[in-house]
Amino acid sequence: MKQPDELKSYGALKREQLARESELLSQLLGETKELKNLNLLEADLVERRNEILFKVTNELEDTRNALKQAEQLVVRLKKHLDQLEGLRRLLSK
Repeated sequence: MKQPDELKSYGALKREQLARESELLSQLLGETKELKNLNLLEADLVERRNEILFKVTNELEDTRNALKQAEQLVVRLKKHLDQLEGLRRLLSK
């Protein structure tokens, strides 16, 4: 058993308890701030992902349109080539 001079006063025990609670509260507030920062980072990443997705989608559509135009040009060039070959045959007779 502790001697009376080894026993802490109620005030000292209360101060120690308040100090521990204050430290715990500070840790929790720090973690809350970190969670808010993570939420902001996550929102920023989602926004960036959406922007990139939008750009990729537009680029995909532009590329498809360019390919379609190129295919149409090939068809027109083949038709023109056939006409020129027909004209050459006609003129070479």
